[in-house]
Amino acid sequence: MTVTIVGAGLGGLTLARVLHVHGVPVTVYEADASPMARLQGGMLDIHDYNGQLAVEAAGLADEFRGLVLDGRQAMRILDRDGNLLFEKVDDGTGGRPEVQRGELRRMLLDALPEGTVRWGHKVTGVRALDGGGHEVTFADGTSVGTDLLVGADGAWSKVRPLLTDATPEYAGEAFVETYLFDADTRHPATAAAVGSGSMVAHGGSPDDGINAHRESGDTLHAYVVLARPLDWFAEIDFTDPAAAAARIAEEFDGWAPELTALITDGDTDPVLRPHYTLPVGLRWDRVPGVTLVGDAAHLAPPNGEGANLAMLDGAELGQALAAHPDDVEAAIAQYEEAMFVRSATPVDDAVLLESLFGDDVPESLLELVRGEQD
Repeated sequence: MTVTIVGAGLGGLTLARVLHVHGVPVTVYEADASPMARLQGGMLDIHDYNGQLAVEAAGLADEFRGLVLDGRQAMRILDRDGNLLFEKVDDGTGGRPEVQRGELRRMLLDALPEGTVRWGHKVTGVRALDGGGHEVTFADGTSVGTDLLVGADGAWSKVRPLLTDATPEYAGEAFVETYLFDADTRHPATAAAVGSGSMVAHGGSPDDGINAHRESGDTLHAYVVLARPLDWFAEIDFTDPAAAAARIAEEFDGWAPELTALITDGDTDPVLRPHYTLPVGLRWDRVPGVTLVGDAAHLAPPNGEGANLAMLDGAELGQALAAHPDDVEAAIAQYEEAMFVRSATPVDDAVLLESLFGDDVPESLLELVRGEQD
């Protein structure tokens, strides 16, 4: 059996690693020219109820613990004036340790045999073959055939149309991302507001917010949340970084300067990240020889679960294939049914709030967080 994975993100690489652990050969095709062709995003909290289970299935628990940034599970919640509403320290007992996405991806890549990932292979098309299996065509004109094709290629998956005609739709909000470097010395007030882990600042409206993470060292990574139509963002010229930052900052007029500095004083150009979603509870009929993992299967706006669920998808599919080597279709059906149920079932509010805040949280804050989850 030949196994082909399209996409070398966390879901695809977890699947490749679990298959490798069980002695199943696999090839991963990735559009990026190299592992460092682009930034891999910021911090990820890897949860003990999904993402860490995938790490264990991949046999990489020790390597994962070596990536954890101590203290980053700390959390601060502020109002628009910079007043502290809630603070949680990282005492090392939480179930959501923070790691850098790029380092997590490198861990998975390093755990695969050399040559498993074929870089610079942008997929332009896929089709079913008359005799069974599928053909994948690349931008350079080459193609490969495969018995089992797994789409781990994200929101705009080229593999998904083999299974469903569902396409991503704009979710009504976007992030604008910025970075502040050497924050403790160059931006001490902002560094103090963010603290040692993550910071969430609310203005009394669920439409706007300023969130930030402290990454490695004293780098701050900000996610400015704006619920606006796509047309509103289209009127901002992001090719003029200073003007774009100033326009975004206008939406936070009157907020504490240590918070708006995350927008106006950024050391990188502001980057627009619109959020897209697939229908909640999306299912498809079983199509022989093909399936999806991660955002290709259940894209949703950022909620802290996406990377964790992608990794769990990859791990569970790999385990199912290893358990049913002579019945691939049974393995895929088993995986898909569990994945469909999981992706249609939001994490219980009580579980989420406890994992985020512990037991001693003001009721007013719980109401705010519950409202955002809704």
